[in-house]
Amino acid sequence: MIDARAGPGARGSPRDLPLVHWRKSRHAFYVPISSRFVIQSTIGLLAVGFLTLLAIVAMTIWLGERSQAYFNDVIEARDTRSAAVELRSALQAAESSQRGFIATGNEIYLAPYGTAKAIVADQLEILKRALAPYPETEAMVGRLSLVLGEKLSEMDRSIALKTELKDAEALAVLRTNRGKALMDEANVFLTGIIRAADERLTAGVGEQRANALMLRWVSIVGAIVIVLVVAGVIMTVGQYTREIAQARDEVRRLNTTLETRVADRTAELARSRDRAEVLLAEVNHRVANSLSMVASLVKLQANAVTDETAKRALAETQARIYAVSLIHTRLYTSGDVRFVALDEYLSSLLDHLEVSMRSEGHGASLSHELEPLTLPTDASVNLGVVVTEWVTNAFKYAYPDWRGEVRVRLRRLADGRGELVVEDDGIGRSDSGPVRGTGLGTRLVKAMAATMGAEIDYGPRRPGTVARLLFPLPLV
Repeated sequence: MIDARAGPGARGSPRDLPLVHWRKSRHAFYVPISSRFVIQSTIGLLAVGFLTLLAIVAMTIWLGERSQAYFNDVIEARDTRSAAVELRSALQAAESSQRGFIATGNEIYLAPYGTAKAIVADQLEILKRALAPYPETEAMVGRLSLVLGEKLSEMDRSIALKTELKDAEALAVLRTNRGKALMDEANVFLTGIIRAADERLTAGVGEQRANALMLRWVSIVGAIVIVLVVAGVIMTVGQYTREIAQARDEVRRLNTTLETRVADRTAELARSRDRAEVLLAEVNHRVANSLSMVASLVKLQANAVTDETAKRALAETQARIYAVSLIHTRLYTSGDVRFVALDEYLSSLLDHLEVSMRSEGHGASLSHELEPLTLPTDASVNLGVVVTEWVTNAFKYAYPDWRGEVRVRLRRLADGRGELVVEDDGIGRSDSGPVRGTGLGTRLVKAMAATMGAEIDYGPRRPGTVARLLFPLPLV
């Protein structure tokens, strides 16, 4: 197997790679496809196929709705035509019955007259309802209703005169040709309605055929696209599978000579790591010395100034610099430069702070309980600054007129986080009173806690103050 520790420096020439990145075939180079390309191309092709399927379904639904609309229109046109034909037939039957009765006086001719009149009235109402959605036919329908009413009235009057044996008057009404003119006008309207209905029927059937043809072509094109997508996926996966097999064979051949190269490279990396650790320890040593010298210079400057505010500010700066320098001292004396043992680091830092505070005339005592926890280097620096600020503030402000104790605790909580507590039994911390000091320490603590992703909590102890920092610990 290939050892991942070989790293980028062990690549060598292209022929030494476990996968064949280039293969020369006659006069051209062939680039094998990658798994990422296979995944992306497969997803792309499947997306195209899915979109094509969605397009087919959407087109089918749309054409189905469209076909249903044309089908409904065809049904309406058929009903309109049927009503117009039946109305015309009934009107002709009523006129034949009227003319037969007037010509012969035989009432047997009047037998279909009443039925024909009823059919005319019914079919006229059907025509009105069928043509109501078409405003352009409103005038025509109104005129047709008027013509049919006059025609039926003319026939009723002539039949009534014949029934009263007024044959001459009945014939006179018939010979005026008013009834023929009304019948011809009604025929014109009804023929137009029938012709329009026939055109709608023809158009509807044509649209149905066009929809069917369109659906057929959409299905054919969609099927071709889906077949091409499936073929593309099969070809891509097949080619990738063949190249994986070829790469596996190449790796098997390379593994026969790889163990020696891996062993050599591993030894070289071990030597490089040892040199890097030595150099890093030397860097930490020099940084610690430089920071200690800076702290000493700050202390000399503090001793040289007479202003008490400046002297206190320089003393606080010296304490902060010492907290950072102590981290580097721990790093070059420990075996692991990535993590800091907090119990050892804070113990040394607190001893230094106690001696420094007492040398400045503060009479409080300091005690601590520190569990053996570890933090990364950067987080340890932040934690050291927080401890320095809180302990220094407790020494300065907790016991203005008497001696007391400052306690520091460090432990691991049940939820996996670390807890740092600095508490005293002094005068307490007032949120509404005047701020003691410059406020720089409070801003530093907030900045360090934010960098660590920690939470700060201040609370009263009655008497005294407790400052609490909850910070994440690295996974063990």
